[in-house]
Amino acid sequence: MSEQERDPLTGQLTTGHEWDGIKELRTPIPNWWLITFVVTWVFSIGYLVLYPSFATTKDYARGLLGWSSAKELGQATERARDQQSSWRTQILATPLEKIEANEELRRFAVAGGQAAFNENCAGCHGVGAGGQIGQFPSLIDDDWLWGGKITDIHATIRHGIRDGGDETRLSAMPAFGEILKPQEIAATADFVLSLSDRSRDASRASLPGAALYETNCAACHGAKGEGMRDAGAPRLDDAIWLYGSSREAVIRQIANPKMGQMPAWQSRLDEATIRMLTVYVHTLGGGEK
Repeated sequence: MSEQERDPLTGQLTTGHEWDGIKELRTPIPNWWLITFVVTWVFSIGYLVLYPSFATTKDYARGLLGWSSAKELGQATERARDQQSSWRTQILATPLEKIEANEELRRFAVAGGQAAFNENCAGCHGVGAGGQIGQFPSLIDDDWLWGGKITDIHATIRHGIRDGGDETRLSAMPAFGEILKPQEIAATADFVLSLSDRSRDASRASLPGAALYETNCAACHGAKGEGMRDAGAPRLDDAIWLYGSSREAVIRQIANPKMGQMPAWQSRLDEATIRMLTVYVHTLGGGEK
């Protein structure tokens, strides 16, 4: 057996391996490292036994403590609801139009409504409620299909739009591409665009589409494009266009109209949350007295 050699600088034994004059030392792993390694193994085994761990295609190991993040969230939610119960009771007992007059109640309703909006409504209307042209309406302007009073907004949120329920907001526009000729649709679009152009007030009646509009559109949208909220017919005399304001976009909407849909939230949210959501939307900037 060859004699073991010690490194003169460190005093450690060498392994006998040498590369380019550099000798490999036989340095043992420090005890503290070994102890830490063993402790981590013991800890990991204990964690696997006590907490949820391995999963299968049908279930998972729940652990001896029975803890889960879902259960913890549920408990936290229940505690929060218990703390808010008195406020939520007041929300239910107070007429909608009087909630905003009570500053403390209004602040609570707006905070709760914003949380509900971000969770349920922002996916379509946007976090800032600005909507998306061609898809979802803005909630921060003063253009409301079925009214912008707080009671109107409450009804819209509760029953939805074209959701299929008995009390849902419902309106339908004919596809005039099956009724009018292309040139007639184009003439009607020109007249519709003139309704929001104040410089055309004097000459509007002489446009070729004036008679077509009066025959086919005025019953719902009004003789001057003022809209009809009871029927969910939008105004045409302002500068707010959901599906685009270009001539081509208006022609497309007349020929083959788009009509959006919103779920009835009464089957998804409790009444207190719906009322808080109503207050929040009403205070965004476009709500009416």
